[in-house]
Amino acid sequence: MQRVKQGDQVIIDYEGTLIDVEETDSSVDSGPLEFEVGSGEVFPGFDKEVLDMAVGETKSITLSPDEAYGPRDEELLHTVEKEVFGSDVVPNPGMVLGMTIERHGQKHKIPALILEVKGDQVIIDFNHPLAGKTLNYQLTLKEIK
Repeated sequence: MQRVKQGDQVIIDYEGTLIDVEETDSSVDSGPLEFEVGSGEVFPGFDKEVLDMAVGETKSITLSPDEAYGPRDEELLHTVEKEVFGSDVVPNPGMVLGMTIERHGQKHKIPALILEVKGDQVIIDFNHPLAGKTLNYQLTLKEIK
């Protein structure tokens, strides 16, 4: 029976949850996930856990923040002037906006969560919503290409 090894192209179905929380992510709506094992296309934890799986095999895994979206980074909390948003956007706590940041010399468009509005200042969190969280996944290997 063929087993997954580094460099294999694989297709998996997955369902992700947080501890004591309902589903966070699933391939049911988006379709199976296809990636090359070891290429860095997915979380390090996915790469590690898919190794040596056989087609049809299902396994449950738990990924620490370091194996998934990483730890929360307090440097990604920023205070900006409300005028940055222009006249079309009225920032409110809980609102998520697509914003561009520069990190390590490269620009990235990412979701930003507005945490607080204090007068003319807005506190924004550029961390991924699942940063710092331990994730549980159920993986089913559908195919090794």
